[in-house]
Amino acid sequence: MARLYAPVQFTAAGLVLLTGCNGPSQPRSLKEADSRMTVRVDVPESRMTLVDGPGDGAGAEPESRFAPAGEQTIFREAEIAPDRLAETRSLLTDLAARQGPDKSIRFDLPADILFDFDKATLRPDATASLEKAARLIASYPDAPLSVAGHTDAKGDDAYNDALSNRRATAVAAWLRDRTGRAVAARGYGEREPVAPNSRPDGSDDPDGRQRNRRVEIIIQPERN
Repeated sequence: MARLYAPVQFTAAGLVLLTGCNGPSQPRSLKEADSRMTVRVDVPESRMTLVDGPGDGAGAEPESRFAPAGEQTIFREAEIAPDRLAETRSLLTDLAARQGPDKSIRFDLPADILFDFDKATLRPDATASLEKAARLIASYPDAPLSVAGHTDAKGDDAYNDALSNRRATAVAAWLRDRTGRAVAARGYGEREPVAPNSRPDGSDDPDGRQRNRRVEIIIQPERN
């Protein structure tokens, strides 16, 4: 009597069990079997992100981690109402906000947008930038606020200190009226530049000086 065997099917996942055998199976080479690969399109997308190393020049390998595609950072999220998260994320990006080691949130408004040359009275067209700042501040309703004024290196220290203080005070007053919250103000003159005021050969660097003329708004960490 002839022996009957069930067909054998191979897939990329492995070997399908034999059924309906009346006798021992005969060995068969995998290379003789049909196979197929199935593409899955319903799996989550992941990506690898390189995280900066310690930066000490010791030649350490960069650390790697996996993060969901599209992940975005939002500072101090626990302080923000859920319905304001999307707008806050957008404002943090638009204002180029950064977070300090003390968890303070800081961003700069160029003084050339807010004031005329050598003046401390807010220009009418400064409102758009200030309104954006006020909307970001509203996302952190219990955080203390402060404003720091900065100048370039033109002029002496006494003059720059006074000008930066007047400008910080003007912005703080506007924010106080707009938000109804206390805002501290202080001028730092030219003592905290973010760019060189001159080039390596000693010549003037107008682009650097323009970056240094700024008003910095600080959303302080909540007091415990």
